[in-house]
Amino acid sequence: MAGNMKKKTARVEEKREKRPYAVAKYIRISPYKVRTVLDLIRGKSVADAKAILEHMPNGGAAPTCKVLMSAVANAEHNMGMDRNDLFVAECYANGGTMLKRMQPVSKGRGHAILKRTSHITVVLDVKKAEGEL
Repeated sequence: MAGNMKKKTARVEEKREKRPYAVAKYIRISPYKVRTVLDLIRGKSVADAKAILEHMPNGGAAPTCKVLMSAVANAEHNMGMDRNDLFVAECYANGGTMLKRMQPVSKGRGHAILKRTSHITVVLDVKKAEGEL
């Protein structure tokens, strides 16, 4: 029995993400609105992405900037990477749970209002040097 557990642990470990990342869950903004912000920083260096996010008026920019800086801190602290060598490899926003509210309408009826939440994930990676493959 213990042999199977060890095999399962090994499988989980090899599938685990090796790159630094950060996740913010249950952010009170629609994933649709956050994705427009994430499309602008995908593939950019950390410095460029931070500058873009700090000067954006969109509501999803502030939480995305926090997640980006958390991923950078994870890379520096946990993996000993240099902030200047990092870029945004992946970033995505998945839908979280929805807060369900009711809007009263005529004849005693009610319409449902879904207040959406997002799970924002930012994955960083190290830039390849010119000579490397």
